[in-house]
Amino acid sequence: MNRHKNFLFHVALWLLIWATAWIFSGRDFQFVNVNVMALICQIVVIAILIYFTIPQLLLKKKYVAFTLVSIATVVVVTLVLTNVEPDTVLGLDTQMTPGPRPGRGSRFEDGIHIAANRRPPSKFFINLLLIAIASAIATLVELFLFAQRKEEEIILNRNEALQTELKLLKSQINPHFLFNALNNIYALSAIDSTRTQQSISYLSDMLRYVLYECEQEIVPLYKEIDYIENYIKLFCLKSSKKYPITTSFSIENQNVQIVPMLLIPFLENALKHSNIEKVTGTFIRIKISSTNSSVDFELENSKPEFKVITDDVGGIGIENVKKRLAILYPNRHELVINQTAQTFKVNLKLQLNG
Repeated sequence: MNRHKNFLFHVALWLLIWATAWIFSGRDFQFVNVNVMALICQIVVIAILIYFTIPQLLLKKKYVAFTLVSIATVVVVTLVLTNVEPDTVLGLDTQMTPGPRPGRGSRFEDGIHIAANRRPPSKFFINLLLIAIASAIATLVELFLFAQRKEEEIILNRNEALQTELKLLKSQINPHFLFNALNNIYALSAIDSTRTQQSISYLSDMLRYVLYECEQEIVPLYKEIDYIENYIKLFCLKSSKKYPITTSFSIENQNVQIVPMLLIPFLENALKHSNIEKVTGTFIRIKISSTNSSVDFELENSKPEFKVITDDVGGIGIENVKKRLAILYPNRHELVINQTAQTFKVNLKLQLNG
């Protein structure tokens, strides 16, 4: 279907060119009679290019065959045109007109001799030029349109690949959270049924956020903060101890939009590796501040003197965040992770306008 549209475009282009030439010739209908065969031959060459040589040879990288076939087509069509058209092209007489030869009695103006019978270009040369120009323009336009289509396909495929990767990253995060939450509720059920009910309520709110809100590309920042607070409450309910977890939220506009499930993996990592259950000598500090155009997230946690043995589930959260940031906030984020023997600190800055 695109080839038909391209062919009609080239036909319309040359009709416009010849119509313009006809207007400048004084709208002489003899001009139409003389040059109509040239237009027809141009259309024939363009049709051969669009429907055969370009798709079958040039776009399949058969450059030598394309060049030979194109040259042969132009030459053959030019010979046919030269033999069937009238003796004038573009309204110019191509036959040589006898006239006086230069010599004694010839006219001079300002000392410069004026030739009385200068030979005009041959019919074959003029026809070759017309057909070659039509062939070159058609080839260049087709190559441009082909390159444009390929670029659009590349962009479309890239977007589809990004969407697929984002869905995969989300699917890696959510099951990990659910596994940890159910483990916490299971441990709590053997201790206190009332607190178990509270934890189920927290979990219900969190699952609602994960299953429904996270289907959106962006969510209000306050919902992400609510999710973090519920996560901490759910974690703290599994023990009567008061865990040294502190939070500080300074939010200028709670409805500022952020990508969902972007911050929680850092909290998961801190709870897993800080040995916070020991309480003494441990800590987790979370700070979130935002304006209408930026979000700053800081998380710092203690590191145990000896490495804590944890379950093998998870451990992919922070890597997922890095990939999602590269996709969703390219050149609009700064992620700095510093760690010493005693602490692990994350600082993430997001520019929301872009």
